[in-house]
Amino acid sequence: MTSLDVKLLNHTPDPERAVASAARLCYAPVGAAELIMGMDDAEVARILRVIMRSGHHSALEHASYSFAIDGVSRALTHQLVRHRLASYNQQSQRYVAFAGGPEVVVPPLIAADPQLCAQFDAAVAQAWEAYQALLAAGIEAEDARYLLPNAAVTKIVVTMNIRELLHFFTVRCCNRAQWEIRQLATLMLELAAPTAPYIFLDAGAPCRRGPCPEGSMTCNEPFERITRP
Repeated sequence: MTSLDVKLLNHTPDPERAVASAARLCYAPVGAAELIMGMDDAEVARILRVIMRSGHHSALEHASYSFAIDGVSRALTHQLVRHRLASYNQQSQRYVAFAGGPEVVVPPLIAADPQLCAQFDAAVAQAWEAYQALLAAGIEAEDARYLLPNAAVTKIVVTMNIRELLHFFTVRCCNRAQWEIRQLATLMLELAAPTAPYIFLDAGAPCRRGPCPEGSMTCNEPFERITRP
């Protein structure tokens, strides 16, 4: 069993100013480089208010964030890569032969039940034993990996622009999201929010900004509503 670890590798310097200068360029006679240096903090804040209130979010695509994510399952990354407006590099099961003991993510509901956890561990151990036997017999890792479970731990680097990050947080921070990717999204938001506090002010589940869109599927546990100034 392993634990999730998320690090913010890097992001666009001064992302809110970068976004504001890109938006301002549409209506300015000078270039973006001059704008980014010439705008004071009040002007940046004014433009950001217009962008976020109006929904003209194309300018948000000019700032991006890269995260290093360790200790997640293949089940999670299969969900994660559905967010197509992003860049990914994942640890390969084709080129990396896992010689140590099995590293897996155990869902909390299974971990909390000793009998179910024992069955889970036994199934993982059996798959791992067969995987190791194939490697020992000379089978390449790219073929032996077919035995590895969705619970197998992996590492991945993810880069998203702010517009896609906001969408990711909307759908994955919701209580109805799958537990592991919700945990990941929450940690990513905690890392990103201090770097662009106005843009990420009400980021997260949609109930932070208005009524829950889940209808009859709502969790009935809304987050604290955030009012954007």
